[in-house]
Amino acid sequence: MRASTESWRGRIALMVAHCAGMIDLVALPVWVGALISQYRFSPQQAGGLATLFLIGAVLSSLFFAPRFNRVDPRLAAIAGFGLAAIAFLAASFVMDFASLAILHAIAGASVGCALSFTHGTIAHSRRPHRLFAIVGMALGVFAIVFLGATPNLIAAFGGAALFRTFTAVMAIAAVVAIISFPKATERRDGDLIDEVTHLRPAVWFGVAGVSCMALTQAMMFSFIERIGMDRGFGAAAVTGVLITLGFVNLFPAPLAAILEKRLSANAVLLAGPICQALIALAISFSGSFLGYAAPTVFLAAVMIFTHTFAFGLLSKLDPTARALAATPAMLMIGAAVGPILGGTLVQSFGYGSLGVAAVVIAAVAFALFSKVHAPHAPLVDAPRKAGAI
Repeated sequence: MRASTESWRGRIALMVAHCAGMIDLVALPVWVGALISQYRFSPQQAGGLATLFLIGAVLSSLFFAPRFNRVDPRLAAIAGFGLAAIAFLAASFVMDFASLAILHAIAGASVGCALSFTHGTIAHSRRPHRLFAIVGMALGVFAIVFLGATPNLIAAFGGAALFRTFTAVMAIAAVVAIISFPKATERRDGDLIDEVTHLRPAVWFGVAGVSCMALTQAMMFSFIERIGMDRGFGAAAVTGVLITLGFVNLFPAPLAAILEKRLSANAVLLAGPICQALIALAISFSGSFLGYAAPTVFLAAVMIFTHTFAFGLLSKLDPTARALAATPAMLMIGAAVGPILGGTLVQSFGYGSLGVAAVVIAAVAFALFSKVHAPHAPLVDAPRKAGAI
């Protein structure tokens, strides 16, 4: 019997799928750092490979999200994570840029498919905000393990160890999906879903705002490891900061769940880009280890906390779950630009330019989120009935 989104068997499968699908949010500093140090690519090339992965995920999510209600999410998750495992395994055997570029794009497209159906399934649960917080907490635990182990594996076995780690993660997600991926049974506002033609502008403003925050997150996070190393803090100290970041990431998702009814989602969405920009500025311009480490450990936490509230609010604005099935697209369309934009800025103007760019992007995100409001009327624009005014 298929698990449900309200059973722990089903939730664990969604937690594993979320961790595998959101691996870029955890792995980018190690990923880009390994491509630079182990494969001898320039910052722009290394950022470009990560961008190809994310572009593949974006295009895949944009293709599959509108089809969420017509495809079995379990089969999509199994196929997506399975193909991603094969692509990453192949990447561990090549060294040239062209081959890695093709394999990054294939892996991204596969992950984007699996993650779209994962997030669409979460959006069709009884309490999307809470369930998204649960899978977010799982991502925090995963980050600790990944950031604690992977740099040492790369140091010991070379750059191929990164891609073999990715292979293991994707293979585990595929197996867990086979065993217990849940069925999206909770169809909220079910009578309305079939009549929806398009979503209100507030949904698209929210999607664009999340994309802007994802852009800043990826742009900064891709070069966190390099900033620490180039400022002479040492591999042990930088790894310690990344592990601490993983521990800090345990808290924003459950905190968002606890505060779901106590904080205004609109207020959280407006505060998120501002906090993110201030942290980016501190990281970019500080020359001391404390000035680097203190803001770094909170960088991903701001994104996780804000996105949990955004997910819950958008689930109210969109009962079809199509917009939230496109969560990989809304996150990764920004994240896709982040690594190559960051690499170009660093190569041309130095690390300080990342903080300046973050402020500009935060202003755009703030303006977009100011247009998103909790629904007080029908959630979507449905077609007019015959004879309706």
